[in-house]
Amino acid sequence: MKKISFSCFLVILVLSLAAPLALQGQELQEIALPKPHEAGGMPLMQALSARASSREFSSRELPLQVLSDLLWAADGVNRPESGKRTAPSAMNVQNIDIYVALKTGLYVYDAKANALNPVLGEDVRAAMGQQPFVQDVPLNLVYVADLAKLGRSTPEARILYSAAHAGFIGQNVYLFCASEGLATVVRGTIDREAVAKLMKLRPGQKVILAQSVGYPKKP
Repeated sequence: MKKISFSCFLVILVLSLAAPLALQGQELQEIALPKPHEAGGMPLMQALSARASSREFSSRELPLQVLSDLLWAADGVNRPESGKRTAPSAMNVQNIDIYVALKTGLYVYDAKANALNPVLGEDVRAAMGQQPFVQDVPLNLVYVADLAKLGRSTPEARILYSAAHAGFIGQNVYLFCASEGLATVVRGTIDREAVAKLMKLRPGQKVILAQSVGYPKKP
């Protein structure tokens, strides 16, 4: 057997120890979403009839195309010439950011680029609510208001408008899920201060609501 010098042994040892650390230190990458399907789906009245809240989810991951379609339905750009969205907002301020918590990490939805921009390279789903299912559901959405975009509005008006804007987005998600056979529930039970700190939000940003999405859990 060929002998290995002590110096070579040290090099091999250092490389073997460094490899896992290098993998752990890899930065979360942007996810370019596929072009959303802007046609098809269930007729509106049927989707309204099927709309419901569910707190029981399968562990099955959402395909990237489904995720793209869902986020576009939530608050995507539906009029490229003006940049206006599927969800309305007062004075078209578009002040709600959708944070996307997946098993792979935390992202923020970029509607104009149709992409997920990286925020944190760790699984933070468990922190996105206080119900047991939150840590295992494939997708948690967190609706964050940028209060500064509401200009000179009073503090009360900023919260009121932001809550309405988040509600419009949440209902879009509900209708998409009804159309696609997905389960979802909007949640107000969330430790907003802890989540804001975890996501490194600015003082002018405020967590409004969260929403869990996944495939229904089969009996």
